[in-house]
Amino acid sequence: MQKFTIHKGLVAPMDRENVDTDAIIPKQFLKSIRKTGFGINLFDEWRYLDVGFPGQDPASRKPNPDFVLNQPRFAGASVLLARKNFGCGSSREHAPWALDQYGFRAIIAPSYADIFFNNSFKNGLLPIVLSEAKVAQLFDECAAFPGYSLTIDLDRQVIVKPDGEEWPFEVQAFRRYCLMNGFDDIGLTLRYSDKIKAFEAERLAAKPWLAQTLVS
Repeated sequence: MQKFTIHKGLVAPMDRENVDTDAIIPKQFLKSIRKTGFGINLFDEWRYLDVGFPGQDPASRKPNPDFVLNQPRFAGASVLLARKNFGCGSSREHAPWALDQYGFRAIIAPSYADIFFNNSFKNGLLPIVLSEAKVAQLFDECAAFPGYSLTIDLDRQVIVKPDGEEWPFEVQAFRRYCLMNGFDDIGLTLRYSDKIKAFEAERLAAKPWLAQTLVS
């Protein structure tokens, strides 16, 4: 999992409440057994005017010119600004996968659905909670200033605005530790690989018949 320490990125404003996971990555794209390739279909039903299907060449699609991510001023955005209850609906880990693979590193919103919130941390995506008033202010500033970017310092837990003003945010200590070190659940376990190998060696020495059982 990619580490998150300090990130500066262009902000894209998703001015909608209750954005659900089926909007983030529609159900027809969940058939893949791989963990990659979902970024091209992020917000698919909003980004395109035609109906998409898995494996389709994006160049053959009809982009919706009114959708925020299709507007040239937001090309390359890596910070998503959203309204309350982002990521609601059915629980699917594909939603943070799609956001991450599109290029987003962080989301800023007043609130999130619990499962999406938890899945984001497990996949290297930082969901930041700010008050509705502060989020509304960011929407206004983003609309007023093309190229509006924010710096997110996870170590200090602050958002640095273009004018240098800093806004604090809170992240639970364990989640912050995992993100800053790039540890997903497997990475956390692999920190103890030497102890795991030693345990397995001792176990087989004491019960050698297990080796034969495993082979057969």
